[in-house]
Amino acid sequence: MPLIFVYGTLKRGCKNHRHLAGQHYLGEARTVPGFRLYHLGSYPGMVADVSDTEGVTGELWSVDADALARLDAFEGIDEGLYRRAFVSLLAPYENESVNTYLYARDLAGHRALGPTWTER
Repeated sequence: MPLIFVYGTLKRGCKNHRHLAGQHYLGEARTVPGFRLYHLGSYPGMVADVSDTEGVTGELWSVDADALARLDAFEGIDEGLYRRAFVSLLAPYENESVNTYLYARDLAGHRALGPTWTER
């Protein structure tokens, strides 16, 4: 089953977590350095950023193929809002093949966040 790293509104306790219903939570996780979160209004977007030294915190989930397809639709893959990409995580998940969603649009006017998204 595919592994997916989530860092925003899909996390446990957040408004869109229902999209992960019936899937398997593996634990808290953090990307390797080189990724940054941006505030996009009511949700965050993660992008690759070689100047980042912290990485991004989130959760790791094992999802079935149907759930992955639903997540792709929710994240706006076909509309070019996000793209699914592989990401490297720190221990204990450093040897896993993990997907995530990277923001795929212009960041002009959006501010960078710290390594952790907190829903308000």
